[in-house]
Amino acid sequence: MKSHKSKFVCLLLLLTLFITGCSRILPSAPKDNSPVDTVTPAPDTDDNSGNTEGTGEPATNVPIPSINMDDNTAEGPTGGADDSDGTDVTSPVSGNGTVSQTPTDIPSTGSPTDNSSSNNGTKDSDSYEARATEIASDMTLAEKVGQMFFVRLRKDTGIKDVSDYRLGGYILFGDDFKDETKTSIKKMLNSYQEASSIPMLIGVDEEGGTVNRLSKYSAFRSSPFESPIDLYKKGGFEAIQADTKEKADLLLSLGINVNLAPVSDVSTNPSDFIYKRSFGKDAKATANYVKTVVLEMKQDKIGSTLKHFPGYGNNVDTHTGVATDTRKYEQFVKNDFLPFEAGIKAGADSILVSHNIVTCLDKDHPASLSSAVHDVLRDTLGFEGVIMTDDLSMDAIKDYTSDDNAAVLAIKAGNDLLIASNFDTQIPAVLDALKKGTIKEERIDASVIRILIWKLRLGILQ
Repeated sequence: MKSHKSKFVCLLLLLTLFITGCSRILPSAPKDNSPVDTVTPAPDTDDNSGNTEGTGEPATNVPIPSINMDDNTAEGPTGGADDSDGTDVTSPVSGNGTVSQTPTDIPSTGSPTDNSSSNNGTKDSDSYEARATEIASDMTLAEKVGQMFFVRLRKDTGIKDVSDYRLGGYILFGDDFKDETKTSIKKMLNSYQEASSIPMLIGVDEEGGTVNRLSKYSAFRSSPFESPIDLYKKGGFEAIQADTKEKADLLLSLGINVNLAPVSDVSTNPSDFIYKRSFGKDAKATANYVKTVVLEMKQDKIGSTLKHFPGYGNNVDTHTGVATDTRKYEQFVKNDFLPFEAGIKAGADSILVSHNIVTCLDKDHPASLSSAVHDVLRDTLGFEGVIMTDDLSMDAIKDYTSDDNAAVLAIKAGNDLLIASNFDTQIPAVLDALKKGTIKEERIDASVIRILIWKLRLGILQ
């Protein structure tokens, strides 16, 4: 009996093993006819979704590809020999004649890391905005107005002026570097920062070529920085990127945290006033150039400024008089706006507005004093960063209005930051306009928060 039981148990075990083995070989049928769930892959961290902080170590020593804005594909590294001046530029104008609300779609490049927003490179994180709002809430009205002035300073009164007027920034010109050394400039700028209750923007126009404020002096560089046109001819966008980084390293080592660059005007005619300061090529090529420079500056943590909105074209020098631009709006949309759109998408910190009178936007006011021009920047191009005037001491403004009134008009038009020399009379004029209700405090608050966000982003304010 026991032997029969043993045989039965053995057969049962063998049968169990056989069934188990088959079940591993044969696929199981679905329990029902419901669709199989799919797993959505994680998004690419470099997807232009608005994360401006980056998610890893930035790429380095990778050539910047040029942008084919006709089909949104990236070409390989481009040298300076191919001087394309074609006019088949992608336009943000829709078929019904209206202007698109989003900048031209520009593909991301391999380096520097591009984590900018798809429609606004300066879209701020909640933490920056919250901190800026907190700081602004503790400021007096006079302190807020002072933050809106980016000024020239006299060496004998500079420290006192910084302290008395709570100035937002200091801009250096060539004379400030004459007979100075790296050590003396750094010492001077440190003294200004120490006198300021809120760290200052310290800026300079170090464009290369015809505008070099400091590198023209051998104490700061063995030779002046070259123009974008010459750099590109010699080494393409790799040379542009390397030059941008060298400028940033030099300026930051001195305590300068903003370079008023890149020039974003489109000019292909050597007889144009702005040509030698520009990239010297068509809108598509200039958009590539602007994007390359802005991305590198962003990676290097130095402030960038696109200039001179809405685009100089072939106009005369507004340092010496008023320039009236009679081109049609469609020409700006298809040409001049493209580099600014590229810069905005790449994460430009600020945009400088020219003093040109652009009749298709506002036939009565210089662009810097025109609310219509600023509406294009904010509402059409979607820029949320700092808008600044060109120098309010230039003849184009002097021929139009008084210094003090210019500051009031500039703020009413929508500027956040005013480049000024006569701040000692302009700041009281703005405060008086606030007292009279000509300017609302809410208007001042909006600008001050943008300025503070910029300072937080640069790391000069905590």
